Amino acid sequence: MTASSDTSHDKMDTRAILSWSFYDWAAQPFFTLITTFIFAPYFASALASSPEEGQTLWAFATATAGICIAISAPILGSIADATGRRKFWILVFSIPYVICCWAFWYAAPGAPHAIAIALIAFTIGTLSIEVATVFNNAMMPTLVPKKHLGTLSSFGWGVGYVSGLVTLLFTLGFFAANPTTGVTLLGHEPLFGLDAATQEGDRVVGPFSALWYLVFALPMFLFVQDSPQRSKIGPAIKKGLADLAESLSQARSNRNIFLFLIANLSLKDGLVALFAFGGIYAEGQLGWTTIEIGIFGIILTITGTLGLILGGPMDDRLGAKPVLIFSLLVLIICSIGMISVDETTVLFVIKVEAAPEGAMFASLPEQIFIGLGALIGAVSGPLQASCRSFLVRLAPKEHMTQYFGLLAFSGKSTSFLGPLALGVVTALTASQRAGMSVIIVFFVVALFVLLLVREPRHEEAT
Repeated sequence: MTASSDTSHDKMDTRAILSWSFYDWAAQPFFTLITTFIFAPYFASALASSPEEGQTLWAFATATAGICIAISAPILGSIADATGRRKFWILVFSIPYVICCWAFWYAAPGAPHAIAIALIAFTIGTLSIEVATVFNNAMMPTLVPKKHLGTLSSFGWGVGYVSGLVTLLFTLGFFAANPTTGVTLLGHEPLFGLDAATQEGDRVVGPFSALWYLVFALPMFLFVQDSPQRSKIGPAIKKGLADLAESLSQARSNRNIFLFLIANLSLKDGLVALFAFGGIYAEGQLGWTTIEIGIFGIILTITGTLGLILGGPMDDRLGAKPVLIFSLLVLIICSIGMISVDETTVLFVIKVEAAPEGAMFASLPEQIFIGLGALIGAVSGPLQASCRSFLVRLAPKEHMTQYFGLLAFSGKSTSFLGPLALGVVTALTASQRAGMSVIIVFFVVALFVLLLVREPRHEEAT
């Protein structure tokens, strides 16, 4: 059976579905290896003059990419819906993405313009992969009937999750080495003669992500059927902007949904900043190397998976709002706890002994940081999943697709605010701790607004 634009019948092409899902597998290393756990901490420690400067510059680059995405996403989404062509635009944005990934290799310590190369590659690369993903997501209705869209989305999300874990483990085991010992997490010298002293194992994640993308995005191009072109770009842009304005107008007239979208906006801004700068903060405040930060990322991935397993039944039994409130409270408490530690301090003022030289995770601050980070990982998955189920309970059935579009828009439209605020505060105070504290404000605002939203009783939602 083949996939087509008509999904009214239960016709599903398994090969096309798997090929589409592998696009998430192909793209995920950029977010795991470059944005969060490997290259970003390397940038702050090896290229910037100080961790504070590194956090500031990376924040401004993240904010710049976020602004560009916020401006372009609604227009590009309308192009995807109205024109029908998706794979062509994915290819168009894949080219700069691959080039930018490869460019990270040339951001070497002491190299001319290394900082500029890294920031430009990160900004354009982030914009390119996010935009390509918009078009890839728009292919979902052509793959499965509407009743299976949620399952397809979750499956793709899960495939990307596993890809991040696999590539992180591979990087720590075969590429990234401790600059002091010269060996990887598995106790071997890095592959291909990568120099540990100049942290080539950290920079190679750029070309590695590019090759990973080229190999695993290929099935989507080969086996997923694209829709025929239905409209020209000009009318598509005009229609998309008109539809967006109409959707926003309807949301404003529904106080409950409008408040929820505001809460989602603030929540997503905080999460973007938290995950983008957690590794940079750990490098600057705890002195962690790539290997420690990578292990920390593995722990968060595992607890995040467990959280997703437990979060669904909790949502079904208690409702989405209690899950969201509980998750936000955990995020706020854990974020305060994480910024309260450094190499010799816990709870801001209590002095403790630093870890012995060469000992991994041996100090109390490190152990507290890991424990709090594990809790953050555990609630982040249920938090985002319950946002979707909460909207299902709130939105009128006849406008469900429209409101899910607004949910995505609210999560992306101001995604630059968290990194921008973090960068400004870090620059003004010259303090990583002060910069990271901004994240807590976003979570507190989200919690306060969410408390004003009324969740329908289970019977009403059903």
